[in-house]
Amino acid sequence: MTSRTIVWFRDDLRIGDNPALHEAVQRGEPIVAVYVLDEQSPGIRPLGGASRWWLHHSLIALEGDLTKLGVTLILRRGAAGEAISRLVAETGADAIYWNRRYGLPERDIDAQLKSELRDAGLDVRSFGANLLFEPWTVRTGSGTPYGVFTPFWKACLALPEPRKPLPAPTAARGARPAVDSDDVTDWQLLPTDPDWAEGFRETWEPGEASAHARLEAFLADDLPDYAAERDRPDRAVTSRLSPHLRWGEISPHEIWHQTNTRHAEGPHATAAQKFLAEVGWREFAWHILFHFPELATRNWRSEFDAFPWPRLNPARLEAWQHGRTGVALVDAGMRELWHTGTMHNRVRMVTASFLTKNLMIDWRKGEQWFWDTLVDADAASNPFSWQWVAGSGADAAPYFRIFNPELQAAKFDPDGAYVGRWAPEHTGVEAPEPIVDLKATRDAALAAYETVKNSR
Repeated sequence: MTSRTIVWFRDDLRIGDNPALHEAVQRGEPIVAVYVLDEQSPGIRPLGGASRWWLHHSLIALEGDLTKLGVTLILRRGAAGEAISRLVAETGADAIYWNRRYGLPERDIDAQLKSELRDAGLDVRSFGANLLFEPWTVRTGSGTPYGVFTPFWKACLALPEPRKPLPAPTAARGARPAVDSDDVTDWQLLPTDPDWAEGFRETWEPGEASAHARLEAFLADDLPDYAAERDRPDRAVTSRLSPHLRWGEISPHEIWHQTNTRHAEGPHATAAQKFLAEVGWREFAWHILFHFPELATRNWRSEFDAFPWPRLNPARLEAWQHGRTGVALVDAGMRELWHTGTMHNRVRMVTASFLTKNLMIDWRKGEQWFWDTLVDADAASNPFSWQWVAGSGADAAPYFRIFNPELQAAKFDPDGAYVGRWAPEHTGVEAPEPIVDLKATRDAALAAYETVKNSR
């Protein structure tokens, strides 16, 4: 029987700088490419609606790129361990390669599968592809994980420079085994009744080609203003690469080296390093998740277990979810999120602060909503950021830091352009009234946080 190599795609939907695919091509045997939609394995978190939309289109783009190489993409649905073992038996493959995942349920699946397949005589290899620094390689002097970003990033920068990106293959030996493949349309990842994704289609083009075009445009046109204006939602100077990174349509190694190659020196070097430090925050989030797998459900700081969350007010939660709080910047941000599947990072912090500290709603409710509505929601950055704002997470904002949405709007949207675009009723003379008093709820939040402070 002919030898075959399975390449198992996961959160790495690209052909460029894909170590698993690269090694399979180097092996020289026919390649079977597969993606498994796993929503059944224990601990695996089902995708939110916005993520499902992105995945549908990203898989179509990946299928087209692989077809150009002569490789067929097989789609399967179900528990990953069972699906991959079945595909190995069906194809007679004697090797399987994949790129590493870092959530605990995913690591458990991969470790068990690697052990079983190696015992069966297969060549099983995993590769580092989606982080610049493997989480277990960055340790404090005492050998513990980091809990503060600045020393974490300093330690990362002291390590050997991240490897250079691997070139995209121009051809590969495809294998066309007589095995079944799902049709992505049968997975029903797209919204239909109602179809709420019109704004997504206007805003995004998933896929590797679009990711590289976005990076090129950012480095050429937007980076010069990045350091000074990245906090302004009314200015289009951010990279907008987060969903492409989340789905692995571009690798952090490609971003790292292209940025440094073009801007390590010169007038935009400071802006370049500021941008790469934001990539570093993504690394830090995965570092925390790797060492604290329950990041989406448990307080990273255990003392916050004593925080006296009041009984949930469903009407207030719904008002926040749909941008009807009567607070201009919050409403604008939540409507941008609903329309585009994303939100400017400064506004994310403001909306999260308003939910947890003015409405006094548990950060987990906000994290769940963002998980469902963000196209860039990933298992690390989403809960990490929510805990950072709430004060319960790593390197968290001090408990007494409560973002005032009115002051934030005056500072970062001074002309009202952002609010005017997404929540225009707030620009009129009869703007809606806030559903809560900002000062009174701020005072109440500070009093509640004293409970945490006194429990230490």
